[in-house]
Amino acid sequence: MRRVLAVVLALTALAASACGVGGGETLLDKDTVVIGVRPDLPQVGFRTSRGTFEGFDVDVAAYVAKKLGKKAVYRAVLAADREKVLVDGQADMVLATYTISQDRKAKVLFAGPYHISYQDILTRPGEQIRNVRDLRGRTICNVKGSNAADRVVVERGIAARLAPFDDYAACLSALKGGKVDAVTTNDVILAGLAIRDGSGLRLANAQFNEQRTGVGLRKGDVAGCEAVNRAITDMYQDGTASRLLHKWFGSAGLDLSTIAVPQFEGCS
Repeated sequence: MRRVLAVVLALTALAASACGVGGGETLLDKDTVVIGVRPDLPQVGFRTSRGTFEGFDVDVAAYVAKKLGKKAVYRAVLAADREKVLVDGQADMVLATYTISQDRKAKVLFAGPYHISYQDILTRPGEQIRNVRDLRGRTICNVKGSNAADRVVVERGIAARLAPFDDYAACLSALKGGKVDAVTTNDVILAGLAIRDGSGLRLANAQFNEQRTGVGLRKGDVAGCEAVNRAITDMYQDGTASRLLHKWFGSAGLDLSTIAVPQFEGCS
């Protein structure tokens, strides 16, 4: 009887360890992982006319999945849906310009960051907007699900008007049409928009508010988080991170002179 009990306890322990720390579900148990990426951000995460996805975040996702020994399946995720697809189990990972913040960490777990960038400002040619203070009294695009415009008003105390739009494609159209004066978010997003548009839209190179872009995971998947962090470390050490950053943003004038493994948030 004692021997049977010992076997049962051993099997229970093995099952718990297979599910990762805390006994929750982990993406490491899956052969195929569903990865949420943006469909609307040129050079970052963009759905092509063929229905495939391309961009920096997509290449990073492919690298991480390969390091984990998983087949990757991609699904489109807009800014407003990043938490939802993880909480509802529609995605195992989200690499979609997902800036790490305390309120988001209450809902999901973050691996990384896999990239450190800064908030910047995109304007029409000839606009006299050089820094965040110049946004006072201006109308800036506020993409649903993004906190970039709020950070200008709340954190920086700039009395700007916010105009809501569903995605950055709509923002870009509004900027070129004069409905808004500026778009503000991660510099890589703005660089991608400017590269794809090609009409001379200008980056202010204001560089404010450090942006720590992480991999969103389901809450409690500590084992998966630690594995993703190891993959990100390898990506920087083997030169892949540098190659991808230059591939997608080298023509935008971003400062890519220092590329090093970011300091991780920690998975607990």
